[in-house]
Amino acid sequence: MKPVFYEILANSLVASLTNTLVWFGVTFWVYLQTQSVLATSVMAGIYLVTVAVSGFFLGSLVDRYRKKTALLISSVGSLVLYALAYLIYVATPAAVFADASSAILWGFIIVALVGAIAGNLRTIALPTLVTVLIPEAERDRANGLVGTVNGVAFLAASIVSGLAIGFLGMYWMLVIAIALTVLSILHLCTIAIPEQRIIQTEAKPHHIDIRGTIQVIRLVPGLFALIFFNCFNNFLGGVFMSLMDAYGLSLVSVQVWGIVWGVLSLGFIVGGLGVARFGLGKSPLQTMFLSNIVMWIVAMGFTIQPSIILLAVGLLVYLCLIPVVEASEQMILQTMIPLERQGRVFGFAQSIEQAAAPLTAFMIGPIAHFLFIPFMTTGAGVDLIGPWFGTGSDRGIALLFTLTGCVGLVVTVLAMRSRAYRTLSVNYQRRYANNARVEAGRLLL
Repeated sequence: MKPVFYEILANSLVASLTNTLVWFGVTFWVYLQTQSVLATSVMAGIYLVTVAVSGFFLGSLVDRYRKKTALLISSVGSLVLYALAYLIYVATPAAVFADASSAILWGFIIVALVGAIAGNLRTIALPTLVTVLIPEAERDRANGLVGTVNGVAFLAASIVSGLAIGFLGMYWMLVIAIALTVLSILHLCTIAIPEQRIIQTEAKPHHIDIRGTIQVIRLVPGLFALIFFNCFNNFLGGVFMSLMDAYGLSLVSVQVWGIVWGVLSLGFIVGGLGVARFGLGKSPLQTMFLSNIVMWIVAMGFTIQPSIILLAVGLLVYLCLIPVVEASEQMILQTMIPLERQGRVFGFAQSIEQAAAPLTAFMIGPIAHFLFIPFMTTGAGVDLIGPWFGTGSDRGIALLFTLTGCVGLVVTVLAMRSRAYRTLSVNYQRRYANNARVEAGRLLL
């Protein structure tokens, strides 16, 4: 792989760490200031909805400009918003931030979160840079390194954000975020990315053009089915995201649970390094579906009994496979979609797939509260499966996890046997072989 790719990865690591640090840090700080769970849940909703909606727009920016310019726009946007958040913070009396209904508090929250979300422009641009810089045969491993960088940033931010808010406070966390963002911009300016100007083939390349993006995806039979399959998986995965903390805290103390998650975050890194070392095999599509099958089987079993060991081992396997699934999808899109459209397609896929998580977050709480928890505390579930499964509120959540795993497994197996799967698999192999021949001919010239 080209040295410039490693420089970009290092730069993106700093930027991703900074943005995730701000996201986590502001969430922790708001809860400490207001003691309001409602405030933090609304923040999570704002963050997830904004990420889902912004993919369309950010993808168009990636296609409109050179990739280095897109990275700079991302970091400069974050810098401006972090600086504005800093000014709001220093100009506002501390007592104002203790009121969860304060307009100034929510203005500060939105500015800081949007600054972090500006980093998603990098998330979309990085896979397209893999297409630009890395030969076809090495892209799966490059995608694995991208996943590793994201995993390292998430792990480090998980640990550092709590320490920064606890020992330094919001003031110094914002100062650190601004300094690291400036550092990443200066470093990025020194990187020379060898990319040609993209020749746009459509009439209005500067538009978001969702209709044109849909048409491009429809030209690849089975690709829409793949995107919506991942959307459905994210919908199911939102069940775990919404209720896992409640279940984990029913087993161990908050201190232990924090340590467990810090260790489990290593799964992202291990999975990414595994892809970087071994690749995705001859069929990334098959690798992706087999990984999903393993994930759902694990999800069916890691809460079958109230054990923190069982839960931790299952979650570790689950998290190790997430980078494999993501790298597989990136590899398929990089191969099947023309470079001049990849930004918009990656952004479209991100928006569609991420839109499922907020929907699940809003739905699953009432479902657990009114159906599954009563079923396992005072309902028929106590006599029906209680003697071996256990009873109580935590076992209601556990039952919901197990059933979610069952649904995910059934849907994955059915999707793998579908016509769309077979068609996309054949088209991918054909396109991959054709791209390899083109690259070989270019190298000979």
